[in-house]
Amino acid sequence: MEFDWAGWLTSPFILMPVAVFTGVAFGRLKIGRFSFGISGTLFTGLVIGWLVYQTYALPYEGAGNVPGYAADILKNGVVDIDFFYLFLILFVAAVGLLASKDLGAVLRRYGFRFVILGFLITFTGAVVTYLMVMASPGQNPFEVSGVYVGALTSSPGLGAAIEAVAGYGREAEAAVGAGYAIGYPFGVLVVILAVNFIPLFFHIDLQAEKEVFQREMTQARAAAGTKEIPEVPFDIAGFVLTIIAGYTIGSVRLYLGPLGYFSLGSTGGVLIGALLLGYIGRVGGIHFRMDNKILGVIREVSLAFFLSIVGLRYGYRVFDALAGGGVYLALVSLVVGITAILSGYLAGRYMMGINWIMLSGSICGGMTSTPGLGAALDAVGSDDPAAGYGAVYPFALLGMVIFTILLHRMPMS
Repeated sequence: MEFDWAGWLTSPFILMPVAVFTGVAFGRLKIGRFSFGISGTLFTGLVIGWLVYQTYALPYEGAGNVPGYAADILKNGVVDIDFFYLFLILFVAAVGLLASKDLGAVLRRYGFRFVILGFLITFTGAVVTYLMVMASPGQNPFEVSGVYVGALTSSPGLGAAIEAVAGYGREAEAAVGAGYAIGYPFGVLVVILAVNFIPLFFHIDLQAEKEVFQREMTQARAAAGTKEIPEVPFDIAGFVLTIIAGYTIGSVRLYLGPLGYFSLGSTGGVLIGALLLGYIGRVGGIHFRMDNKILGVIREVSLAFFLSIVGLRYGYRVFDALAGGGVYLALVSLVVGITAILSGYLAGRYMMGINWIMLSGSICGGMTSTPGLGAALDAVGSDDPAAGYGAVYPFALLGMVIFTILLHRMPMS
């Protein structure tokens, strides 16, 4: 009897469950009153991803005779990106349907403040990135600017960045991609840590914030005339149709003149589709208002796998950056992420008076960070922040594309 241990150990169907299992266990560990919760799957994924790439792929880089498992990792990553998008879409669809019930009341209560936050957070990140490019003459400016879209975890932003530097040749495009790959995991880490530790640093009473939020939403629902729509336990046709409709919306490319083409991408499209269909509630015999507990299970399972895949795919990049020449790029990502988040928090909290429950989701939307939203839901202990995320996300995405293009049109040396 033969058994391919290397092929078994590097299979995504082993790596993903192992990362989720160990991550959930790690997330339950208490550090004082704090625990990482479901975000623990990201951290164990990073370690496992680093170990797997270091052991089963790195020795074969540039080699002639490469085993099948190593060739697959070198070509597609430790886990194929299709798994990344699958669980991301499932998570976003569930979150959108959960948040859709109060969409009208949320927009009525907070309105234009979401637009301001979306552009403020992305603008702050772009300004800080430009300053750090100018402060690092020895660094590749395209790599540093690529960190901007990585720090704000935006795939559409990456597309805009690569398109913006296309005239400089393939090396410039590759440098932007490298900056994104290094910046992305650090951007995810910053957002996850921020939504967990901001309440501690700024002495926010979560229970009091929840009570204030509920009072605000009760008043907003009454003012908006929100109608109760009957729920069903689960409608698989409705859930799948939400994904199809959302993916279609995200695939539409709008021409914005000198800014080029803009699209919401799969994440933004599915989110908007879920919010709209969930708000409508029902089309014929297909239901979009479903039981919170069932959608919550889908949300939690898909988020756990999604975060573990982020870790598995980028684990080697993270540790390689910390150990080598990518330290400055990692630093840029951390500084960009922290300043962008702080600008959103300070403006949202002290200038706009937004409750932390809603603001935590809004900040994640401004950072276009789906992993951050998962951490916010976990930290708050409810799905309420998702409405803020969904309302800010489209404006942040548009701001990301605009500022990415402008960033690459400014002198960077």
